[in-house]
Amino acid sequence: MFKTIVIPVDLGHVDRLEKALSVAGDLAAQYDSAVHVVGVAPETPHALGHTPAEYKAALEKFAADLSDRYGRPVTPHPVIATDLRIDLDALLMKVSDELSADLVVMASHVPGFAEYIFGSNAGTLASHAKMSVFVVR
Repeated sequence: MFKTIVIPVDLGHVDRLEKALSVAGDLAAQYDSAVHVVGVAPETPHALGHTPAEYKAALEKFAADLSDRYGRPVTPHPVIATDLRIDLDALLMKVSDELSADLVVMASHVPGFAEYIFGSNAGTLASHAKMSVFVVR
C-alpha cells in the first residue's frame, strides 16, 4: 500500500517524536516500505550544528539509529533553509514530492492559541500535500 514513507523530524525535539516514529516503523514493516527522514535546519549556526555539515552528520546518526530500531534502511535527507519559519512547509512538501512519498508520518502537538493565528506545519502539509499525511499527536 505504501512504498515510500517520509518522516519529517525536528532533532531539537526528538522526545516529542516517539509516537510518530513508532507508527512509521510499524507501517514500514507492514508494507515493506522505504523510509526517509527529512530534517530542515537553518543555514546559520544553531544548537544542532554550527554548520550544515554538522547538522547533516546529526541527521545521519539519527537515521542510522532508526535503521537499527526498524531493522531496515532509513535514508536521511537534510535540508538547509534560508528562513526556517517561512520555508519549512514548502520544503517539506517539495522533498516529499521529490521522494515520491506515498505517506508522510508527522508528529504534531496539541493545538493552542498560536495555531489560530499561525497554523501548524502538520496541518498545512495535510491540507496541501498530494500524498497521504498521517498526523500523530
